[in-house]
Amino acid sequence: MFFYTVEKPPRLSEFDLEIPENLIAKHPTKKRDNCKLMVLNKEEETIQHMKFSDIHQFFKKGDVLVMNNTKVYPARLIAQKDRSDAKVEVFLLRELANDLWEAMVKPARKVRIGNKLIFGDGIICDVIDNTVSGGRVIRFDYDMPSIYPYIDKNGASPLPPYIDRKPIPSDKENYQTVYATERGSVAAPTAGMHFTKELLAKLVKKGVKKTFITLHIGLGTFKPILVEDLTRHYMDSEYFSVPPETAELINKSREKDRRIITVGTSTVRTLETVVVSGFQITPRSGWTDKFIYPPYQFKMSDMLITNFHQPQSTLMMLVSAYSNKDFIMHAYKEAIKKKYRFYSYGDAMLIM
Repeated sequence: MFFYTVEKPPRLSEFDLEIPENLIAKHPTKKRDNCKLMVLNKEEETIQHMKFSDIHQFFKKGDVLVMNNTKVYPARLIAQKDRSDAKVEVFLLRELANDLWEAMVKPARKVRIGNKLIFGDGIICDVIDNTVSGGRVIRFDYDMPSIYPYIDKNGASPLPPYIDRKPIPSDKENYQTVYATERGSVAAPTAGMHFTKELLAKLVKKGVKKTFITLHIGLGTFKPILVEDLTRHYMDSEYFSVPPETAELINKSREKDRRIITVGTSTVRTLETVVVSGFQITPRSGWTDKFIYPPYQFKMSDMLITNFHQPQSTLMMLVSAYSNKDFIMHAYKEAIKKKYRFYSYGDAMLIM
């Protein structure tokens, strides 16, 4: 048995674990739901090894499946500096206002305030400010109804740094959930990428109710924790939205003691952000920097579907809080032993 009895937060070093390079998935499985699924029973502390396509057997009529419907946009663009042959990578982080964007540029030292960057189709942008995180604020100028078609056509998928390869065209579809509708993320809610339309239809036929929140995932999801004391780490804020129909379904289901099954850490963070007294949630939108780590009492999730995350990451902290740190670390070591695939394009975990 694994017991975690210390009430104060664990130290960062307690989440250290070496993941073999050959287990870091560089490409997805040919079929989304054909990946492995590790099933953890956090009460009995047991582990089962299955296929994700079999996850439907853990659902029952009346369950509510909550998913993050954010959509990843191809955020990496290539530009040329005005009056120069120098190429610049422009990584679009978020739109601040109409045609005003926060971006990371590479090489940063060669892109200064006042520079112009030239794209195709007559699109240019002015560099108008620096950001505290080392990025730039840029303003696009173009003669077309919208810049989004250009981004969709010419941008490359913003793959995480641990997928050590250049993006390929198929990433635009693969590094995305099948239910993504709300453009705004530079990182995918990867737990949801295992679902196919057919598997979701099977759950609905079983009587499971689907609903959605939105949390636009930023680069902060990969931001390393640099302090041993977890209480001193601060998350970057990310935009979220919980629509009225989602809040109503969850609240009514809670009253009937139905299970809330959350897909991904971003979904959990969003629901925990909008919890009000009496274990109800309120519909609203805004920005959240909620950082969940052990010990934590979850109020809006009875089962969690997630991936295998980077050691010492904020994602791993949340998963450890959902069960307990020692059991999760044991599960990760078991995953290494059983040759599970790790990270965004890797295998899945169900904690119940």
